[in-house]
Amino acid sequence: MAFFDNLTLNLGDGFRKYFQISAAFDNAGRDDVFAIRHEVYCEELGFEPVRANRRETDEYDRHSRHCLLRTSTEPHTLVGCNRLVLARPEDPAYPLPFERTCAATLDRRIIDPAKEPRGAIAEVSRLAVRGLYRRRKGEARSEVALSDSDFGTAAQPRFPYIPISLYLAVVAIAQREGVETLFVLTEPRLADHFSKLGVKIRQIGGPVEHRGTRIPSMMDVKGIIGGLRFFMKPMWRVVNEQIDAGYTSGSPDLPAGSAC
Repeated sequence: MAFFDNLTLNLGDGFRKYFQISAAFDNAGRDDVFAIRHEVYCEELGFEPVRANRRETDEYDRHSRHCLLRTSTEPHTLVGCNRLVLARPEDPAYPLPFERTCAATLDRRIIDPAKEPRGAIAEVSRLAVRGLYRRRKGEARSEVALSDSDFGTAAQPRFPYIPISLYLAVVAIAQREGVETLFVLTEPRLADHFSKLGVKIRQIGGPVEHRGTRIPSMMDVKGIIGGLRFFMKPMWRVVNEQIDAGYTSGSPDLPAGSAC
């Protein structure tokens, strides 16, 4: 892709130099996730009410898998988080968050989530990046941002490690959880930004007002992994290995969100 012809940096090495990402299986990891979300969603942006325990949680956390991004050097400062909302084990038909938010705008001729095998679908949500790592013009009122400027120019390309790694991490988690289709409420231009990376996002309904204008969209997990452009593959390998380490040494069978 011409836009990245001058991007000579190995994105895997670059990511590993500055960041590390993991699945938050234990109570301590999930507590860090909920603390980041409270800082961003409650204290900074006012999307949710401030809570006395300074932890932002909801009903979906107990059947979600969470990922946590930190700096790679001591003291491993918290950077951001994301989650994958799975079907409820005891009630698979229970709606995912977007199924409620977009009930009136989904184009069910494209896909009807209610008719899909519930164990094979999941939703990406609650992506949050701490203010220290997103303090640029126009980002103050957004939980995370991705813009053309994040990719630099043809002469001086650069790369948005933070939001991209958080999305790749939930893809890696989805693969391990047997999820085939990911749903996400995206900013209108996210599909354009992701197309640079080889990720195809398909719009599945009209826009809704949800902390700004959002578009309901879907992504194919195998398609994402197989379609990544060559310069993305080293970063995918590093993120995938780091997530895999958690599944190997962690406790993936621990009830998700049990710290709530």
